Amino acid sequence: SQWKESFIATARRMKIPVLVIGQVLGLGFLTRYSGTDAVLGLAFTGAGFMYPFFAAYLGWLGVFLTGSDTASNALFGSLQRITAQQLHLNEILIVATNSTGGVMGKMIDAQSIMVACAACYDDPHERAHALGPIFRTLWWHSIAGAAVIGLIALLQAYVFPGVIPIPPLGK
Repeated sequence: SQWKESFIATARRMKIPVLVIGQVLGLGFLTRYSGTDAVLGLAFTGAGFMYPFFAAYLGWLGVFLTGSDTASNALFGSLQRITAQQLHLNEILIVATNSTGGVMGKMIDAQSIMVACAACYDDPHERAHALGPIFRTLWWHSIAGAAVIGLIALLQAYVFPGVIPIPPLGK
């Protein structure tokens, strides 16, 4: 009986989050099948040799906006791959940079900060007042972390290209 009540209460609370996850993943497929990924991927080739640096910030932005590295990868993974192909960069490196840059965006994601505040503060009023200072403190750490990831990607793309394996042709 208690298990059943807990399951029903959890299912009710998860209706909206599951719907949002479905919509974000659906948007990722929509952009891929409509060709938007290709158009944006070609546009991002304008960044030229600096693209590995900016690939980290694209992942950072995706996670900051969606709250999920998986959703960011679904939205921007194909775009990153297309841009890497056009710039003759290692696709594995660029797509991995998207995901790794996303990790830096996770620390300033509103959902993550809310979870941290809920775990640390019992009083809702105190919790609400903690959000802004936490965000402001983490903002620069997040920006700097994404920059470090971008610099590492630049080094791996041009100085140490053998570090990342090259996928076999035709697979």
